[in-house]
Amino acid sequence: MSSSDRQRIERVKGSRRAKLTPAPGTGAEPIPGDETTNAAPRAGDAASAPSGPNDERLKRDVPPHY
Repeated sequence: MSSSDRQRIERVKGSRRAKLTPAPGTGAEPIPGDETTNAAPRAGDAASAPSGPNDERLKRDVPPHY
């Protein structure tokens, strides 16, 4: 693996954080499909789990700092 096959660290003047170049074979922007999906919930999700006797109350409950 040569050094050109890796991400590089770019210093950003006036910033405390550095910036990474895109990894080889990828783009700089995220894929729009990763942001939101219209897929149905999976079987392991909490929304599809059986509800207990206090679930509705817990869903309506608001913490005191709100």
